[in-house]
Amino acid sequence: MKIIDLRNQNIPPSGGWATLLPRPAADTLSLEATVANILKEVREHGDEAVRRFTLAFDKMTLETWAVNEKEIADAGSSVSRELRLAIQQAKKNIELFHGTQLQPLKKIETMPGVLCWRKSVAIEKVGLYIPGGTAPLFSTLLMLAIPAVLAGCREIVLCSPPDSNGKLHPALLYCAQLTGIKKIFKVGGAQAIAAMAYGTNTIPRVYKIFGPGNRYVTSAKQLVQKDGLAIDIPAGPSELAIYADHSANPGFLAADLLSQAEHGVDSQVILVCREEATIHRVLSEIEIQLKKLPRREMAAASLQNSRAVLVRDQTQAMEVLNDYAPEHLILACEKPEKVSAGVVNAGSVFLGHYAPESVGDYASGTNHTLPTNGYARSYSGVSLDSFIRKITFQQLTKEGLGQIGPTVVSMAEAEGLQAHANAVLIRLSGE
Repeated sequence: MKIIDLRNQNIPPSGGWATLLPRPAADTLSLEATVANILKEVREHGDEAVRRFTLAFDKMTLETWAVNEKEIADAGSSVSRELRLAIQQAKKNIELFHGTQLQPLKKIETMPGVLCWRKSVAIEKVGLYIPGGTAPLFSTLLMLAIPAVLAGCREIVLCSPPDSNGKLHPALLYCAQLTGIKKIFKVGGAQAIAAMAYGTNTIPRVYKIFGPGNRYVTSAKQLVQKDGLAIDIPAGPSELAIYADHSANPGFLAADLLSQAEHGVDSQVILVCREEATIHRVLSEIEIQLKKLPRREMAAASLQNSRAVLVRDQTQAMEVLNDYAPEHLILACEKPEKVSAGVVNAGSVFLGHYAPESVGDYASGTNHTLPTNGYARSYSGVSLDSFIRKITFQQLTKEGLGQIGPTVVSMAEAEGLQAHANAVLIRLSGE
């Protein structure tokens, strides 16, 4: 990790501290052209195009993409008891946290006889994408399926790429069984996003797509959004920032940084400290722990994109972190709750020395589908709200219209919209 010393610097006028902490960049133009062609082919040729791209990219042809009920039921026996219990505990915590996000309907009388309210309505059809690749993220299915079910989504479609044997990971199917997901398809990549976006004879069309993926999947989600399909949040490579003071344990910090670095070569981790000695102790710990990781080559490549930042005080640290707007933020410091009051841009925050980011990834109860690439400045992570729409209602008595009518007429006529005014006047005139 490269060390950047900001102690004698003020906020750069060119765009803030983030200009000194650039995220890994990719060639999006050529990528978008490739993905746009995949979307076009699937939209026009449906299953035939999905089959063609699956053969080209995954080197696989399957008789059927749909996972049958027996495969789902048998999955549990292939998952160890220890892992089943862990998944059940995670499910319980995620359900508990997300269940509190259900909002009761509340009617408000804004004026006598004028009643307004807002009703939460589930998105009818949602698609969940769960990547396979180097790590089968079955935990992401819990994070997406549980709020979808709690929200009351009528149809939930799951797509995930099969392994070299044409199977989905047993833990993924076990999570599907636990959450009640039955429409499961062994299709991955941009072609899976296209199939859910436009629909094929086999894979149903949905109204909103959720889930992470590689750069092809991410590009596909962004492109189908232009066609009017909703997606969860703009997503990029995983990232973590840590603010640490003298009280932090260097071994803990190294483990936290590596936990995100192992996601992929384009992941990024940031360490922000006031003490140069702490930074060097953490870098030494990283070298020790890195050697023991099965994914050490991937983590090492990620560390080339990463930075350790030396700041003069806590105020400057929070300026840097808020400007960077990390997906995950750990506050490994004294009085972390007090420090957290200064956080305004972050996806999810972990307070203190015993709250590793890993707990949020799996089982604390909060959602791990979070905004990356600086989108935490304007987006929230996935929650129950992500799976619902909120429709407003109003109901007026004749007396209520009489109360509010002059206000509406005055404003409508001032805007030159006489027909708007007439819609009130004709009712008040009694004609």
